[in-house]
Amino acid sequence: MTQETRNAQAHNAHSTHSTQTTQTPQPAENTGGGQEGPVSTVVVTGASGRTGSRVAAAARAAGLTVRAASRARGFDWRDGTTWEPVLRGADAAYLVYPSDVGAPDAPAAVGRLARTAVGLGVRRLVLLSARGEEQAQPTEEAVAESGAEWTVVRAAWFAQNFSEGPLLEELRVAGELVFPGGAVREPFVDVRDVADVVVAALTGGGRYVRRTLEVSGPRLLTFGEAVAEVAAATGRELVYRAVAPRDYGARLAGSGVPPEEVGFLVELFTALLDGRNERVSDGVRQVLGRAPRDFGNFAREAATAGAWQV
Repeated sequence: MTQETRNAQAHNAHSTHSTQTTQTPQPAENTGGGQEGPVSTVVVTGASGRTGSRVAAAARAAGLTVRAASRARGFDWRDGTTWEPVLRGADAAYLVYPSDVGAPDAPAAVGRLARTAVGLGVRRLVLLSARGEEQAQPTEEAVAESGAEWTVVRAAWFAQNFSEGPLLEELRVAGELVFPGGAVREPFVDVRDVADVVVAALTGGGRYVRRTLEVSGPRLLTFGEAVAEVAAATGRELVYRAVAPRDYGARLAGSGVPPEEVGFLVELFTALLDGRNERVSDGVRQVLGRAPRDFGNFAREAATAGAWQV
């Protein structure tokens, strides 16, 4: 789930990982192909979501004019008539598909929006994708084929999934996280680092054009170890219970998740949690010149802010 809704349950991206084919946009050195002129106005889709809200804040801090694109502001991914008003006159856009970048309907919708944006003069697009999610490749390709100056940011699973959204409620209320992570290790990435990398890609001239940037946290943790760090930060007894993806799918179905979405998530979790992402990525350091934020620091900050208080 490298993105906002499914990312809350899955991730990424995941919130997000990278098994590639020859058709997938590949990491590449910049060849100086970016158009001249600075980016001053950026459209941020998902502006009220986990990454979008932070991208908007980081973009404003960088001196950009932000157009927040969300359903609350009249923008709807499913209604193309709502796109032009927010895109016209902008220089760049951050694209995060609201269900998941690998969802069956994502390539057509994202591709259409990307082409619309280019036709309206939006020259730079940054897409949030997920490390190792093969289902995301058609969406990445749709952006790369749009004619835009594109950058793909593939993120690891979000640290903030533990402090925001459905995973938070399980931990905060029940004191237990039931999830199909098994003993697989993941380098959970702080969403603030994702946002900083996105803004660097938006404002970096041609430096990150036609490049795929992979971002993760600095160390590998199992989901159980991550929950233990949250428990240590809060002083509460919190438990992680691993289940098989199909059993987790049955829990989702029991809570009212539509069958087609359950099927997609079971397939996605089975793939993403097979160990393919048990590695750190150096995108944060490459782009920002510093180490990524550590999960332990995130947990202590979120605990201080009251994220898991009952």
